[in-house]
Amino acid sequence: MTSTPPDRSDSGGGVTPVARLSEQNLRANASLASGGGLIDPLAADAWGHGAAWVASVLTSLEVDAESIDAQTLFGLPGGDPRARPVMALHGRVLGTKPLLAGEGVSYGYTHRASRDTTVALVTGGYAQGVVRSLGNTVDVSIAGHRHRIVGRVAMDVCVVDVDDARPRRGSDVVFFGDPDAGHPSLSEWTDATGWSAAEIVATVGSRAVRTVVA
Repeated sequence: MTSTPPDRSDSGGGVTPVARLSEQNLRANASLASGGGLIDPLAADAWGHGAAWVASVLTSLEVDAESIDAQTLFGLPGGDPRARPVMALHGRVLGTKPLLAGEGVSYGYTHRASRDTTVALVTGGYAQGVVRSLGNTVDVSIAGHRHRIVGRVAMDVCVVDVDDARPRRGSDVVFFGDPDAGHPSLSEWTDATGWSAAEIVATVGSRAVRTVVA
């Protein structure tokens, strides 16, 4: 298996989320993606996945990029339903604090707590592709449990209502990934934002740190 990573490094001062790219899923999806598509899978830096890396994997499989469907190759909604997502976006918990009933969070207090609860500050904001309209509409996954993003998404961070959970600083947060693994799906983001899956992964991939996992 190729070990060539996408050419991205962390320039976000420790708050940049990480786009984890599954080489296993990319290789498996390539076998399902024959037939070609309307858009070159290597365009826009391979839809945010890293053109050099994707090309190296396809070359190792002796697959012509022009002969495959990009949505299936990257496991996006609209492709072959058997394909698994290649990209999963992860953040981490920076800290937690109590939020009392009636108190608001983030700009403009678009969310006010209906009960006493706990909120977590999480890395990842609109500067890294976590679209502002996701606030108050979608969940993240922390330790296998789903929690709602609340309030307006800020530039580099967002706030998550973790209820009675107490995630530690540094705990992994999954914004979207493989629904079969219990992660929020990219379809939830497309429904909440009106963006296409291609627009989301291309934006996230161009702004988040990218790393290849097996």
